[in-house]
Amino acid sequence: MPDPSVPADDAPIAYSKNLKSDHALVEEAVTINRPPSELYQFWRQQENLAGVMENVVSIEKVDDKRYRWTVKAPGGKEVSWVAAITNDLTDRELTWQSEDGGDIDNSGRVRFEDAGERGTVVRATIAYDPPAGVVGQLVAKLFQREPRIQSRRDLHRFKQLMETGEISTSARNQREREERDENQTITREATTPVYQENQA
Repeated sequence: MPDPSVPADDAPIAYSKNLKSDHALVEEAVTINRPPSELYQFWRQQENLAGVMENVVSIEKVDDKRYRWTVKAPGGKEVSWVAAITNDLTDRELTWQSEDGGDIDNSGRVRFEDAGERGTVVRATIAYDPPAGVVGQLVAKLFQREPRIQSRRDLHRFKQLMETGEISTSARNQREREERDENQTITREATTPVYQENQA
């Protein structure tokens, strides 16, 4: 039950001042040799992501700002939720928040940061409430469905697709190497909530 002495915080999970201790918050980043506008346009049409994210079963457009995600879960099951885009800065940033009634409470932000001749740094921040809390995280990790691992893989698949036009068959070998040494890629686990920079 919420503490009545603590003011209500209606911000998305990723930016919440009152982030619950059992909410996992992670950030992954990758540099892609493409302009921010191109990457933003691909990501904004969220149906495109179903072909990049290996555990996504489907992404169905509900309307221009809402999409129903269905994702593989441990034990051969599936989970789904409707994600609503809550902030849309063309060529720069997208944020989303899952609607009530979904299987997993989640929110996040993806930023497209101009890196000059190197292209664009794509930085994804995701906050989620794992089923069964910490126990759910551990179980999901065993099945390779833990979001920190999966988001890293998916960003590298996105990089491959946008730079070469395809996702190479060697991605599986890369995934196996990452599982043995998770720290070899650009990644950090956020330890504090991430706040929007454009707040008044």
